Amino acid sequence: MTLLHVTGARPNFPKAAPVIAALDAAGARQRLVHTGQHYDDRMSEIFFRELNLPRPDINLGVGSGSHAQQTAALMVGLEREFLETRPQLVIVYGDVNSTLAAAVTAAKLGLPVAHVEAGLRSFDLSMPEEINRIVTDRLSDLLFCTSADAIAHLAHEGVEEQRIHLVGNPMIDTLLANLDRLDVERARDALGLPKRYLVATLHRPGNVDDPEAAEALVALMHAAAARADIVLPLHPRGRAVLEALGIADHPRIHVVEPLGYLEFISLVRGSVAVITDSGGVQEETTILGVACLTLRPNTERPITITHGTNRLASPDTLLDLLDLALTGETDGTKAPPLWDGRAGQRIAGVILDWLDDRDPA
Repeated sequence: MTLLHVTGARPNFPKAAPVIAALDAAGARQRLVHTGQHYDDRMSEIFFRELNLPRPDINLGVGSGSHAQQTAALMVGLEREFLETRPQLVIVYGDVNSTLAAAVTAAKLGLPVAHVEAGLRSFDLSMPEEINRIVTDRLSDLLFCTSADAIAHLAHEGVEEQRIHLVGNPMIDTLLANLDRLDVERARDALGLPKRYLVATLHRPGNVDDPEAAEALVALMHAAAARADIVLPLHPRGRAVLEALGIADHPRIHVVEPLGYLEFISLVRGSVAVITDSGGVQEETTILGVACLTLRPNTERPITITHGTNRLASPDTLLDLLDLALTGETDGTKAPPLWDGRAGQRIAGVILDWLDDRDPA
């Protein structure tokens, strides 16, 4: 029986690595599809090298495009792959377009789907990721949740209890497994950063697509940089807009290309605080005990606020929250339940038991 994993974008790879490793240790036959949604070396290939992921069995090479263009190309390529392979289970990760495309395509072919990181909700339909989450969960046979609030959301939406499994967070498996490989001093020195610095990641449509919002964001980041140096790995999405508005004009803003996993997490670990609109960074800072200021009106990961160091920030509150973080006066952190480095093993166990129940022979 073949288990087929679909990955395609940077956030998928740290989530998939521990699941693939646990299933491999159990002797499962697996196939890995890389859709090519992210294709730059720093957004894709470096993760396979650093996280010891197996090389993809196929790379669809879909590349960039509008949501409709990209999703359509993904579905065409994935349909061909699914028809040729006929997997017993399609395993998808997170909330990117590759995830949605794989779930819809598999469901239309009558193939079961497992969703890793199910049940997260921001309740903000202006976010493309929120649409991807809702549709993927509705079509999935197995839903693997990182937190109790995700289970509550799925139950409220009428998902049957037997399909839902609280397993912990496989992205944290990857983080914990690589703690000894993090080198804060080396990463900091490579970019010429002082000992006290901030990390920023900014790419959400709400922050970078609207010209007025993007212009205000640049001014806000310049004001933040007056307080401490900022290293800003710029995502391809929104890069041209932010650079045209002068994001790099401040001498204490260090704009760099997207970074590999180990280099980026090393910088986060050594930072005073992180300013972000990313989802995964909220989780990683929770475990690392680094203050995280999420520049969004909502989060699909509220457990990083109740259990971690994350705080929602608006343009009006960011600088005050940053001043507080720079004094070190932030709440302590405690690991959320089951964020213990064994989520991949739990997911593998549920999948293997599920397969046995479907086909005892």
